[in-house]
Amino acid sequence: MISIARHDGASSTAEAVLMAISSTRRTGKVIVPSSLHPEYRQTIATYLENLGVELVTLPCPTGVVDTDQLASAVDDQTAAIVLQQPNFFGCVEDAEPIAKLAQHNGALLISVFDPISLGILKRPGEYGANIAVAEGQTLGTPMHYGGPVLGIMTCDDKLVRRMPGRVVGETSDRRGNRCFVLTLQTCEQHIRRDKATSNVCSNQALFAVRASVYFAQLGPQGLKETANLCLQKTHYLADKLCEDDRFSMAFTAPTFKEFVVRDANGKVDELVKTALDAGYLAGVPLGTWYPELDDCLLIAVTEKRTKTEIDGLVAVLCGETSSESIEPAVATMN
Repeated sequence: MISIARHDGASSTAEAVLMAISSTRRTGKVIVPSSLHPEYRQTIATYLENLGVELVTLPCPTGVVDTDQLASAVDDQTAAIVLQQPNFFGCVEDAEPIAKLAQHNGALLISVFDPISLGILKRPGEYGANIAVAEGQTLGTPMHYGGPVLGIMTCDDKLVRRMPGRVVGETSDRRGNRCFVLTLQTCEQHIRRDKATSNVCSNQALFAVRASVYFAQLGPQGLKETANLCLQKTHYLADKLCEDDRFSMAFTAPTFKEFVVRDANGKVDELVKTALDAGYLAGVPLGTWYPELDDCLLIAVTEKRTKTEIDGLVAVLCGETSSESIEPAVATMN
């Protein structure tokens, strides 16, 4: 696969959808599960609004894609299936049957992946994804007022000429020294005019370099250890919360860095405010996007969180102590 940097995870996903439509020459439909990030789905809908392509949203009441239901939705005019792995709820999808289903029907599989998860989960290419996209903010870029962000896109070699970006190739100069040059500039309007693959350009080089440095410092073993820390700490928090009768897991599927917890009292907004008063950004109420999950909270735990911080959040959410008795730690769980 060949990779390029894009604007952010959402626009990378939408551009991948346009790339799939162009590659398959199908304009019938694109299928996205409801387990895909809601804002990514909104971005895709915006991109497709005037193209005459139907955007089909597949319900995921169990938190993951139902392959039988997906099979009934796919036809010979489906350009792409978009799969988030792990998905928005933090659940790990059974990706290989979905990839085979896409291939059998001549559609492309677009994988929206978490870069850190690749320390323990299969890479998109290993389970049959044709295009893979990601949000790279977690790769060494600090959070700052909602950004900065880094979109990542990669694809099979056979699709690279339809990739919306600048592809850098390795060559040698006249003295035989190794160097790099822009091999393809598929998105440039001043070169390709109406054949340009994208009408949006930005310079993400700084954050792409930061991500490269982060990976170089981490190395394969470091990436695996980071992913394991995320996994272990997330499950530790989930287990501790569910010891209280007030909380239960909303889904039974395996999870990685995020999980959805249900509040038996149905007071998710109050929980978030209580945690914030104690110095914790506890999670995201899901009712905004999923009315059927208005009693649920999406919580994420990264490798940066300590056991003390996690135990403190549990104490606050379970009402074991007052917020005044805890020194604000500003521990961002997400």
